[in-house]
Amino acid sequence: MIVSMVSMPEGVVARTAVSEVRERLSAPDFVIVDIDRGEEPPFDEQPLARTLGLDDSTWEWLGRRNEPVRAAYHAGAVGCVVPVIDGNDVKHIHVFAREGHLVTIHHGPVGLIESFTAQLPEDMPSDGATAVFLFLHGALEAFRRAAAQALLEVGEVEEAMFEGRASQHVHRLAHLRRRAAQLHRAFLPYAAIAQEFLTHRRMANPDLSQERQALNRMHERTVQLVMMEIDSLRDETRRAADTYASLVADQQNLVINKLAIASVIFLPLSFLTGFFGMNFSYLSNNLSSERTFLWLGIGMQVCALIVAVYVVMYRTHWRQLRDGRSPDVAAGQPAA
Repeated sequence: MIVSMVSMPEGVVARTAVSEVRERLSAPDFVIVDIDRGEEPPFDEQPLARTLGLDDSTWEWLGRRNEPVRAAYHAGAVGCVVPVIDGNDVKHIHVFAREGHLVTIHHGPVGLIESFTAQLPEDMPSDGATAVFLFLHGALEAFRRAAAQALLEVGEVEEAMFEGRASQHVHRLAHLRRRAAQLHRAFLPYAAIAQEFLTHRRMANPDLSQERQALNRMHERTVQLVMMEIDSLRDETRRAADTYASLVADQQNLVINKLAIASVIFLPLSFLTGFFGMNFSYLSNNLSSERTFLWLGIGMQVCALIVAVYVVMYRTHWRQLRDGRSPDVAAGQPAA
């Protein structure tokens, strides 16, 4: 277990033992404590809440592995489990705050903790509530950056598809759809709990200071904005997948049209070979000269081919082009 402690307002970071954390939390100075319990904590280790001096049963879940997203308020203290983006993974950080201290607990290294600690000397939060909102804002910004990056990748894939469809495009779209689902699945519980918790806090404490109310409203707006961006990412990935399917369908239709034209050319020839291959007495007795074979065989093939090409290319495709141009001509736009 690794414990880092930041003394405010000096912003001095120091490593300490768990036994000293309880004494520092009871001191009047404002301190921020980060506890990394490691990837594999000991099974016989006692609950972290008791180690920190939190004997109330309300905080027994604090620091527990695989704890779902949640939020609680008791005796002037706030505790929550927050999902954060760490590269391609989603991790959960436990946060406990009072007026005089902020405690973050996680399993394994998290990039957000390092950036938050590095920014503390410049932000200089004055109390635990302000530090909590700063930390939560950093977590929300990580979700926004991940959604924005995925949106840019979706746009790049769409442009590449229109230039030339390739098999790797569908793999990238599948990866982006999984990324959008991951962000939505991780952030939706937090958005619901944050909305419920902050609304309940305002209703239960009508005498909240203007500063706290402003922080609450700003956090709610940011949560809604992040949720909208994640929903937009999901919609864009669906639309890009539909575009890919449409391009595949168009290519299949083009192949079918080519096969239809080829069948139109060779179908009369197949009919003539089958017809002249029949063993009728008229064919055997009367159509025996070479001239007759050329006139009937090749002549019927050429006539059938001309009629087929006229029907397919002129009566059908030309009419479709003409009907497609008519709205533009009627609107006074030049035909392409």
